[in-house]
Amino acid sequence: MLYHLSRSLLFLLKAEKAHQLTFKCLKIALSFPFVKPVLKYCNTVKSGKLKRSVCGINFPNPVGLAAGFDKNARLIDEWEVFGFGFIEIGTVTPRPQPGNPKPRLFRLLEDKAIINRMGFNNDGADVIAQRLAQRKSKIIVGGNIGKNKDTPNEHAVTDYLICFNKLYDVVDYFVVNVSSPNTPGLRELQEAESLKTILSALKHKSREKNQMKPIFLKISPDLTQSQLDQIIGIVEQTNTDGIIATNTTISRTGLKSSARLTSQVGGLSGKPLKAQSTAVLAYLAKQRTKKFALIASGGIHDPIDAVEKINSGADLLQLFTGFIYEGPGLVKQINWQLCR
Repeated sequence: MLYHLSRSLLFLLKAEKAHQLTFKCLKIALSFPFVKPVLKYCNTVKSGKLKRSVCGINFPNPVGLAAGFDKNARLIDEWEVFGFGFIEIGTVTPRPQPGNPKPRLFRLLEDKAIINRMGFNNDGADVIAQRLAQRKSKIIVGGNIGKNKDTPNEHAVTDYLICFNKLYDVVDYFVVNVSSPNTPGLRELQEAESLKTILSALKHKSREKNQMKPIFLKISPDLTQSQLDQIIGIVEQTNTDGIIATNTTISRTGLKSSARLTSQVGGLSGKPLKAQSTAVLAYLAKQRTKKFALIASGGIHDPIDAVEKINSGADLLQLFTGFIYEGPGLVKQINWQLCR
């Protein structure tokens, strides 16, 4: 009830302004003594049934916060109080960049969806690595990495390696983002040769470290089956640890919101993405010949959505738009349902 009242007030503001205000309020509220432990106690579901061991990492529960929500790791010590089993920061690029011109974030209230064309706005790998190095919580953190907008695709592997090296000591796993629709030409890196080059280079670099860390590939929901088959082959060939299915979509099928909103350029997330992302997830689970891990992201707005993703092959789940529309209580609701 309290969250839905707060949401109604926040939704009176422009989406990006509301997001920034929420971060500031959370930072202030959670700085008071006893607030964190009380919230953590209220939101955490403790059960052995929720524990997951994925790619050598022991997750206390399978519900995570997707990349893009806390791009710059500003609330790295705060997310744990909402009951998340892990969080993902980024997308991080080697150099800071402002992203695309505003406005670039739009709510589609009738569809419980969001369109964004943020464009990898972030503080850069050095600053974000410093923040992560200072964190006090023990929550599992994934580092979602990408290339700078002005880096040509033929040099993209260098950007991914820079981010990989700078974040290696401060994250638990990595995600290679080649699927955002908001950086010109980025999705072309999902093509066979480019993708193989990037994943092979990162796996090789990981083997040089004292402790190898899992590498996931985040893919688009707009790929054809032949493209998915190709990606499965590359993931298995390069021994990439898993796939996140999926990023946002450029499809606008079946939306109810006004044309003023649905015609906005960018990636669509939220309820309308659920069927499309779940179909990709199920296809990957069925067609893989090696047991690589699968993380489901896209359209999870209630516990039934979460169970559907698990039944379709997901090892772990990630929330984004559902967390905005349904509130922090969604994490606990999903974990209770999974316990049952």
